[in-house]
Amino acid sequence: MFDIIAFDADDTLWHNEPYYIEARHELEQLLSPYQPASVVERRLLEIETHNVNLYGYGIKSYTLSMIETAIELSGGRVSGAEVRQVLELGKRMLSASVHLMDGAESTLAALRQEYDLMLITKGDLLEQGDKIERSGLAGYFRRIEIVREKTARGYRELLESHNIRPERFLMVGNSLKSDILPVVEIGGWAVYIPYEHTWAHEHPAGEVSHFGYHQIERLEELPGLLARLKQ
Repeated sequence: MFDIIAFDADDTLWHNEPYYIEARHELEQLLSPYQPASVVERRLLEIETHNVNLYGYGIKSYTLSMIETAIELSGGRVSGAEVRQVLELGKRMLSASVHLMDGAESTLAALRQEYDLMLITKGDLLEQGDKIERSGLAGYFRRIEIVREKTARGYRELLESHNIRPERFLMVGNSLKSDILPVVEIGGWAVYIPYEHTWAHEHPAGEVSHFGYHQIERLEELPGLLARLKQ
């Protein structure tokens, strides 16, 4: 039924967003002499979303956005020592351990017996590559793709480059905007696994209604879903 089953990485196979939330809370505390936490949270999201077009996704982009937020909300009064604290936040995020989702490795091991697996993640090449290596999961994937953005056009071009028909492709991920909607738009299949924390930038408008769309609550449910789809 499927030639390839592809997986998102961050917040699908391993935890990622909690590190960003923790860093934001520390930034809010750092900037508390200048602005309340709600203002810091709102403005950081605005700056971060704008800067994606300049710096791309990932921790380095987020760190630059935190510094810009600190300068703006302090009216330029933030000190060099405080900027250094923000830089240290970013470095700590880059070196943080990769914590796998429950059942991630066992699910990949089971599915690899029957399917070719692909990893499709977006973000900084070095950062994502490092996390993939440290995750210990790279060996389960026949193909690994690190892309700048996940769009319908991008998925279509990626599948064409590997001679994969959309109707025989299934994507698994936690982001409706990046992992699900673009895939069903081109005629593929997609399995949505909600994560407890999702970046606001990844929230789409409206509901998903498509024959190829499915939702499960845990990664371990995926083999059972695939077995039912084959019947």
